[in-house]
Amino acid sequence: MNRKQLQKLNVPEPAVPAAIQAIAAAVENGLRGKKAQVLLRAVIDDPQGHLNDPVFGEVARLLHETAIETPITPISYRTWGEEFIEPLSHQQMHDACSLPNAVGAALMPDAHPGYGLPIGGVLALEGAICPYAVGVDIACRMKLSLLNIPAERLTTEKHRPEFQKALEQGTMFGAGKSFQRRHNHPVLDQDWTITRVTRENKDKAWSQLGTSGSGNHFVEFGLLTLLEPELGLDPGTYVALLSHSGSRGTGFAVCSTYSNMARKELPKKYEHIGRLAWLDLESQAGQEYWLAMNLMGDYAAANHAVIHRRVTNLLGAEILGGVENHHNFAWKEIHGGREVIVHRKGATPAGAGVLGVIPGSMATPAYVVRGKGNSDSLNSASHGAGRVMSRTQARARFRFNAVQGDLRQKGITVLSAGSDEVPGVYKDIDQVMAAQQDLVEIIARFDPKIVKMCGDGSRAED
Repeated sequence: MNRKQLQKLNVPEPAVPAAIQAIAAAVENGLRGKKAQVLLRAVIDDPQGHLNDPVFGEVARLLHETAIETPITPISYRTWGEEFIEPLSHQQMHDACSLPNAVGAALMPDAHPGYGLPIGGVLALEGAICPYAVGVDIACRMKLSLLNIPAERLTTEKHRPEFQKALEQGTMFGAGKSFQRRHNHPVLDQDWTITRVTRENKDKAWSQLGTSGSGNHFVEFGLLTLLEPELGLDPGTYVALLSHSGSRGTGFAVCSTYSNMARKELPKKYEHIGRLAWLDLESQAGQEYWLAMNLMGDYAAANHAVIHRRVTNLLGAEILGGVENHHNFAWKEIHGGREVIVHRKGATPAGAGVLGVIPGSMATPAYVVRGKGNSDSLNSASHGAGRVMSRTQARARFRFNAVQGDLRQKGITVLSAGSDEVPGVYKDIDQVMAAQQDLVEIIARFDPKIVKMCGDGSRAED
């Protein structure tokens, strides 16, 4: 093994010469090269347990001393909306910033605790990717379509059943839900054999194409007020269709599979980070995850496309224009003059001029935004309003039927949802937007009118 390969295994510089000599000695004594590498990894994971090894003892001693002398120092990160962030989110961010390949990070104003990286966390790694910093629901995303329907039609009681029927028949909600009569999209013609997990889950993905998830996923009609010429349209009020969902069960399988692989390869000193385990992007597992993640991005986009196609066809409408974006994904980007992998888990891409959608709740506005390209946030913004309480707390405190009646009086019809998704469980979206004025500018406001979510209260697919 050469110096570069040893450094990728987290062998510190003082121990590199001894490691090269030890591997050479092991091979000379009859130990095959691959077995020597396996033994070296065991020494790296547990140097104290190999201090008396006749070949690798010196390497173990240097590794042990280096671990004592050089405690892990996390990189710094900037927070937007500090007054909205609870301590656990900061603790999770601190752990993520302690990864050996972390080179940049930021925390958005909608942040709240998640699995591994907090929701609303942005993390840049050099040469590595972390499945749980992308998220369980890979490529969870927003899609907004503006329709050729007069605005007054949506607010007229006479026509409301047409919109309700389109939502009820255009998709279905819930973990594990799938169609018996399947829908088609060119994404199914892509190569799903790139990894074992995508190959084995292609049939499930096909059956779930056009379905929506649980938790905070939704499909809704509303009125969009476009504030300036954009999307090839004049300023004004439009009927719009807005959806929020991701890569469904297949995305979950991809995340679980490759996160488990990453955890098995964790050096002993990083065992405490658990779900923040990373994969070297040049390793076979890292390359497979990268391919699978990008396929899930295409699949999630197709999922939304099928939903919008079906719903608008049921309504007899045409799409005039739209905006869409991922907010659980990782991108190769250049920051500080070097290529890094930017993980946005519950964060919206906000490069200069980049459009995105940031939703509030079933009762509050969503905003179409244009990114300002703020390098301190790694060109990111919030992905929504952000929760202020857990789902368990929400179910104990709220009753959906009571909230549904209040919303109806305000002109908002909620066809189905859980008590863990009522407006009271979210931060004030306007306060969140005010906290990130240096990240995005608002170009349109979407006010929900008819909302459909998963009504069974099942776990969200963050």
